[in-house]
Amino acid sequence: MKIIVDLDRLLAERQMTLTELSQQVGLTLANLSILKTGKARAIRFSTLAAICAALDCQPGDLLKYLPDDHTDI
Repeated sequence: MKIIVDLDRLLAERQMTLTELSQQVGLTLANLSILKTGKARAIRFSTLAAICAALDCQPGDLLKYLPDDHTDI
């Protein structure tokens, strides 16, 4: 099982940088980078809500689930 964070696509679609998102949601650039690269092990609902508000998206737009037998990423 793998959870994919599709932050790059959403940032590109909104023409927003990771730095701009960091300033809007009040998270460090380092923490957002960890999330963006898929190295995060957890995310707080308040953080998810802040990101969704800044990007005008739903949690399902940001997070995707891939089962173990799925080969595409």
